[in-house]
Amino acid sequence: MVQMMRKLPIVSMALVAMTAAVVTVAQPAADIAARVARWKTVAMPIHYVGLTNTERDMVVKLVEACRLLNDVYWRQSDGAGLVLLLHTDDANVRQLLNINGSRWDLIDGKPFFGLGPQPPGRELYPPDLTRQQIEQYVARHPSEKAAIYSSYTVVKHAPGGKLIAVPYHTEYSVFITPMAQTLRDAAALSDDPAFANFLRLRANALLTDDYYQSDLAWVDLKDPKIDLIFAPYETYLDDTLGVKTSYGASILIRNEEESAKLAVYRQYIPRIQDALPLDPADRPSKAGQPTPMEVVDAPYRAGDLRYGYQAVADNLPNDPRIHQEKGTKKIFFKNFMDARVEYVIVPIGRKLMPPAQAEKVTGDGTMAFAVMHEISHGLGPAYSHVNGKQVDIREAIGPLFGGLEEAKADVTGMFGLRWLVAQGAMPKERLEEYYASYVGGLFRTLRFGTGEAHGKAMLMEFNVLLEGKALSYAAGRYTIDYARLPETVAGLAKQLLGFEARGDRAGAEAWFAKYGKVPAELQTALEGTKDIPVDISPVFSFPDNLR
Repeated sequence: MVQMMRKLPIVSMALVAMTAAVVTVAQPAADIAARVARWKTVAMPIHYVGLTNTERDMVVKLVEACRLLNDVYWRQSDGAGLVLLLHTDDANVRQLLNINGSRWDLIDGKPFFGLGPQPPGRELYPPDLTRQQIEQYVARHPSEKAAIYSSYTVVKHAPGGKLIAVPYHTEYSVFITPMAQTLRDAAALSDDPAFANFLRLRANALLTDDYYQSDLAWVDLKDPKIDLIFAPYETYLDDTLGVKTSYGASILIRNEEESAKLAVYRQYIPRIQDALPLDPADRPSKAGQPTPMEVVDAPYRAGDLRYGYQAVADNLPNDPRIHQEKGTKKIFFKNFMDARVEYVIVPIGRKLMPPAQAEKVTGDGTMAFAVMHEISHGLGPAYSHVNGKQVDIREAIGPLFGGLEEAKADVTGMFGLRWLVAQGAMPKERLEEYYASYVGGLFRTLRFGTGEAHGKAMLMEFNVLLEGKALSYAAGRYTIDYARLPETVAGLAKQLLGFEARGDRAGAEAWFAKYGKVPAELQTALEGTKDIPVDISPVFSFPDNLR
């Protein structure tokens, strides 16, 4: 017990006692070896070619900061799971913990060690606190709503039936303080003044939970050779209110040749925004905004970028103020995308699609979809308008926002790809390749399960495509109707953009309820792909060094 307290200096005695029981009493799931086998272990080494000795030293410092961030993420996700990871001798349990970032399997939401459901708010709220209770509480205490709904606070019970909101930089100060100093140390090693300034601003942000100025500086970076994602951005851990962010990080090393290919997308972003099937009042102009986009290799990840679904692209920051003023930065992880296409997407396309269509599932097609998906996270409304008031979309939609936003980005991205082809900006003869690669990616994500936002989103899309006869099933394979697919995608884009613009939580909930069931024939078809990995599990040159 004492040893656990040393390893987890900010975890309560109650959690330490509970985790001790978990470690000594609970057992792994009977099928744990099969669960591990669903993942393809892939080495993601760092390539130092082209980096100076000082840049290499800076990368090592950035890894140190990422490790500290990883420590925080586990305390947001599953403190008991971290204790288990630090103490278990079971290689399968350790591997699944390193894949999922918790004791719950993201594929089906079930625990692979121990019993009991995953708390909807993980460690960000008391496990017995519901969304309805929070809404009732803030209705009685309106002055406390801002703190409780903040993206950067942990909600806790207090005496007298009260709730308190503890800022992240206070709750996790044991790690945040050295994390900020490590970023400053890295800044001192950088020969890129703009990047060094960003690192110092980000260090300040960690100590205040105010990321606005550092986000502006990050978006303004001009083609940095070495870059860094490092902040609590995404809300995937929060199924209670859908607003609490989790810490995520990735070191980025620019691929100059591949980055140059993104210019064709960049110049059309304002016109794609204007072409969306949405009221003009709900699609603020993107004209004149910088649109930084880069293709990178990621030699190390931490936090929510390290576990579960391995992102092949990202679109950040998520702050709507930055969206309005600067736009967003789109990042494409080439080493992760190449691995996914090789080990998962192409093989599954060959099993579930007719040969002629499966041949059109390609790395280039997957990249085109990924580019437009990330661009589309920054398209559409910046805010919801509810009862005449401007409301953050996350707050308006609630816990389903993550899945809704991923689905919106998928279908809006495909809408945008077809628009680019219609403008002559992309080759017409490759449109079927883009559609086939999108559908191949659908199958990959559906196999990942619906316990996570991307899986939920793509199940909805799949069922809508079936309903619109853009996909049809026969003899274990799904065939694309290339004539119907564009119209179906456009209609769905209009619907989902409308949910976000109106803050239509009820409409979004009804949509998820209607399309959230896995068809029997799809389940059967997916059963036949068990020999194909669900996703990749990266192994980096640098150990995680959790504590």
